[in-house]
Amino acid sequence: MEVVAKPWPALWALVLGFFMILVDSTIVSVANPKIMEGLNTDINSVIWATSAYLLAYAVPLLVTGRLGDKYGPKNLYLSGLTVFTLASLWCGFSGDISTLIIARVVQGLGAAMMTPQTMAIITRIFAPDKRGPAMGLWGATAGVAMLVGPIVGGLLVDGLGWEWIFFVNVPVGIVAFVLAWRLVPTLTTHEHKFDWLGVLLSSAGLFLLVFGIQEGESFDWGVIAGPITVWSLIVAGILFLGAFVWWQAVNKGEPLVPLHLFKVRNFSLANVAITSMGFSVTAMSLPLFFYYQLVRGMTPTQSALMMIPMALLSGILAPFVGKLVDAVNPRYVAFVGFILMSISLGWTALLMTPDTPIWLFLLPSGLLGVASSGIWAPLSTTATRNLGPREAGAGAGIYNTTRQIGAVLGSAAIAALISARLAAELPAGATGSATGGTGQLPEILHAGFSTAMAQSTLLPAAAVLLGAAMAICFAKPRDVTAIYAEFDQSEEKSGSASQPH
Repeated sequence: MEVVAKPWPALWALVLGFFMILVDSTIVSVANPKIMEGLNTDINSVIWATSAYLLAYAVPLLVTGRLGDKYGPKNLYLSGLTVFTLASLWCGFSGDISTLIIARVVQGLGAAMMTPQTMAIITRIFAPDKRGPAMGLWGATAGVAMLVGPIVGGLLVDGLGWEWIFFVNVPVGIVAFVLAWRLVPTLTTHEHKFDWLGVLLSSAGLFLLVFGIQEGESFDWGVIAGPITVWSLIVAGILFLGAFVWWQAVNKGEPLVPLHLFKVRNFSLANVAITSMGFSVTAMSLPLFFYYQLVRGMTPTQSALMMIPMALLSGILAPFVGKLVDAVNPRYVAFVGFILMSISLGWTALLMTPDTPIWLFLLPSGLLGVASSGIWAPLSTTATRNLGPREAGAGAGIYNTTRQIGAVLGSAAIAALISARLAAELPAGATGSATGGTGQLPEILHAGFSTAMAQSTLLPAAAVLLGAAMAICFAKPRDVTAIYAEFDQSEEKSGSASQPH
């Protein structure tokens, strides 16, 4: 273990860059109408600005986690931060939608280089029994960033223009680079035989699967071009990922994903749980923003400000939860968090009627913040507690990949469900007028539209129950001295095996 004397300054430096890249996962959604207007494009094209970022972010995560092991997590983090910051400048200066989409792809690649390194560095510079507060801060950053993205986006778009959701990253990126350069320690690297076939199979599989799910609704889940259909891409993606898993099992060298990590019960359960969390956090905001803006006539900024209780309580409570996780079994904290999140989303759905007093929505928003604070830190702590330094990069890459895939699945699923419920709840021919404008709906459609959004919100409310089921099955955390003893014994064995006889 490379525990350092003063790890907290390094963590704060990493948190700044990590916060920035996660905000960019959600900040664009509130700016889409203004981007359409400014670049004179259509809705399908502008959605690609978000899809491109999600795809470029999700696909390389397994690879960049292992690259951090090989070339040093600090080096990968700084390189990714540079790419992300320069790509943000490119996004802001884009004069047409094609340029913006390409710049967003590059931006996503930079984010993918950075994300696994943050978690890997925490795992390596904090002792296992000291990671709770550190993971609490990391988890708070992940939760709050995904919640405040629309708030920041609304303020910037209404005040300065859509370009500034990208320009704001430049000064933040420069400060984050200087802080990381000075405060993050240079950790020892581990020489790896790089699994190029694993890279190819995992990248192709993830790209095809994510693209098929993300764009399925755009092609009405049918033909894309010629013999290529949405479902053929999804099936091909699953087959490639199946081949990837098989190759990891039979590879006699050093596989990209050490499958033995999944023999650790808590690591496997935490990955399923964080997938459900990524799914729900992404899925919950779309029907809510539609309801606020189209039924209640709010501006993007006003609708985003309704999430302030959630963001504030999540950020305030997360450090305390981090300390709590070190004192009690994380299973109970995470289980309660997931249950409260499901209750808060169900409560929100019940309130979605045309005449509910708007202030009432602040109550489930606050409960959602309490719930969120109890989920991120226990999951990340549980997933990484038993991982050694050599496995930190691969473990972080897997964990972040599953979270991001959950987010993509949530985005696709909620879009499909919203379309289906609108078709069922609105009069024939009214669906287009309900989703095609940016102002208020005709009052005659308010009740049906509200019902459709409420029904759609029940999907993320149900999805987090899977996370609760995983959390309650967590095994009791192992004693720290046992973890150190096993690590020391494995190092001694590998050292003696390498000595000449």
